[in-house]
Amino acid sequence: MLDHGASPQQGAATAPPPPGPAARLMRRKPVERLVAEGGQGEGGSLRRSLGLWQLTMISIGATLGTGIFVVLGEAVPKAGPAVTLSFVIAGLTALFSALSYAELAGTIPVAGSSYSYAYATMGELIAWICGWCLVLEYGVSVAAVAVGWGEYLNELLDGTIGVTIPAALSAPPGDGGVFNLPALLVVVLAMVFLLGGARESARANTVMVAVKIAALVLFCAIGVQGFRSGNYAHFMPLGMAGVSAAGATLFFSYIGFDAASTAGEEAKDAQRDLPRAIMLSLVIVTALYVLVAAVAVGARPWRTFTDSEASLARIMRDVTGQEFWGTLLAFCAVVAIASVVLTVLYGQTRVLFAMSRDGLVPKVFSRVHPRTGAPRANTVIVSLFCGVLAAAIPLGQLADATSIGTLFAFALVNVAVVVLRRTRPEMPRTFRVPLSPVLPALGFAFCVWMMGSLSTVTWVVFGVWMAVGLVFYFLYGYRRSRLALSEAK
Repeated sequence: MLDHGASPQQGAATAPPPPGPAARLMRRKPVERLVAEGGQGEGGSLRRSLGLWQLTMISIGATLGTGIFVVLGEAVPKAGPAVTLSFVIAGLTALFSALSYAELAGTIPVAGSSYSYAYATMGELIAWICGWCLVLEYGVSVAAVAVGWGEYLNELLDGTIGVTIPAALSAPPGDGGVFNLPALLVVVLAMVFLLGGARESARANTVMVAVKIAALVLFCAIGVQGFRSGNYAHFMPLGMAGVSAAGATLFFSYIGFDAASTAGEEAKDAQRDLPRAIMLSLVIVTALYVLVAAVAVGARPWRTFTDSEASLARIMRDVTGQEFWGTLLAFCAVVAIASVVLTVLYGQTRVLFAMSRDGLVPKVFSRVHPRTGAPRANTVIVSLFCGVLAAAIPLGQLADATSIGTLFAFALVNVAVVVLRRTRPEMPRTFRVPLSPVLPALGFAFCVWMMGSLSTVTWVVFGVWMAVGLVFYFLYGYRRSRLALSEAK
């Protein structure tokens, strides 16, 4: 008599059902796999050649640039002499996210920065969104900074040889020109350095960072000679609301400290040096910002800061009575902005390298040159795209999209550090965020608050960019990701 309830395969192991669409969107890349694949690209590997000093200079190079040379004229009218306090508040806001970056950079020392951290903690879809935000942040900021470099170059040429580049060749269409040649030139110069490899790029950046730090120290040494204590008689004339408003403006002068985290696969001792580089760079930048702001307001009544153009240069001319110092500062600004282009472009290429290795963007972006250890095709494609964007398209309010993309990525990093603490508490960490999850929660809240203060146009641009990114992901990355292919086997 047959037992109809029995099956010929009864007791045999059955394969688990394939994950559903929602589960596939949330698939995570194990930390161990991220670390094991570190440095590996198509045809070669990135080279571990960067120490603590070079990593710190990368972060300072990406942060200390256009902000301090132009931001005082925008922030001082909002806060008065208390702009120094605004710099401290903005620095503390950045510090919350920097602490989270430091912990994750030491725990997951790979290229890709917040994209890789999100992949390990919140899944592929969130990682893609974060990486797409970083592409927006780095790409648009390279173009915007390159445009600013052309303006300072004209000031330098005018002060030295009395000649400027014609408007037709120094501004894009729509801004009174035909093609912004200086903007393209500085991006191409950065590309040449990057093609030589990470070590050579780091050396060039270190020299440029040294020049701009020396320039700001020189400004303080000269500006303090015109210091008048009466300029601080009413320290907070516009109240705490003015200090907060200026702090929100000044926060964007701190964007870039996370650049070292994109070098996780080219650091000699990433777990030890990355957290130190991130924190050290933030401390140095904050100290310089506060010192320069204190001297500037002491040397010039705050009500005379009426616009953002060349505030520091005018103060040096007023104190010394000589045009030479303003010209010297213009030279230093040219060097400073060039280092920002170099380091931000570096970060862009490494984020795309990580995304390409995961299969979410084409493989060409992870192809490494065997001699230099640099992702050559990646660097050329990204550089030409950013250079043409800066030279031929008026950026306008599109540049504000840099801020919203950065803040979104910062917010996700603050979430990621809490998630990893809960899901992998046993992992060794070379740095731990104190008072977690309180400080990461504060970092997340500050990022969301600042995103809410941005204009409607910026949100529309961000929404369109996200929509384009999601279309690309579902048409390409969703099926081609290495995790998806491994699941299909």
